[in-house]
Amino acid sequence: MLRKDRFKFFLDYFTNNFPEPETELHYGSPYELLVAVALSAQCTDKRVNMVTPALFERFPDPVALAASNVEEVFTYIRSISYPNNKAKHLVGMGRMLVEQFNSEVPASIDDLQKLPGVGRKTANVIASVIFNQPAMAVDTHVFRVSRRIGLVPLTATTPLAVEKELLKYIPKDLVHKAHHWLILHGRYICLARTPKCMECPLRPCCKFYEKNVKVSLFQS
Repeated sequence: MLRKDRFKFFLDYFTNNFPEPETELHYGSPYELLVAVALSAQCTDKRVNMVTPALFERFPDPVALAASNVEEVFTYIRSISYPNNKAKHLVGMGRMLVEQFNSEVPASIDDLQKLPGVGRKTANVIASVIFNQPAMAVDTHVFRVSRRIGLVPLTATTPLAVEKELLKYIPKDLVHKAHHWLILHGRYICLARTPKCMECPLRPCCKFYEKNVKVSLFQS
């Protein structure tokens, strides 16, 4: 199967069966999503969702966050991975939002990446989810699933390389959805260590299944 055909199968399946995917992070505003995504780095969405209600109650906007300090923020996120660094980043983020962006989350990926604790992946998530821009955030799930299925070649060995390959084939109006499709598929079906291949609806287009699972089933 050619790569363009793999993309067609992937996009057709999810467009028909899961047309409106959403992030599993809980948020009520662009600011809250920005904070939640920053906290989710190397941490599960489930854990982040346990922490953010109290955090957002205490710091409901950038102004409140900017007026705080690292020690106080730390007490709210201590169960999150790397809480010391993330507390520093959040306070710095709040201050920059207030001082440089009029307390508004910027739409530009370049501006987003100026914020403390915001890398390309986080910036792409915000641009995609909040502003519906054709930005592909590549986390560990997107990286693994897209290479395993065969949407991108194995020579794409960095998140940026995977991002560029995905954007070659996914229509702009579907990029913000495809991001979620890949993440959720990796989270619940295409697991890192034990992918649930026999439950996977993408078997007909998956390189991994064809080379590793289908062959072994035939031989047995």
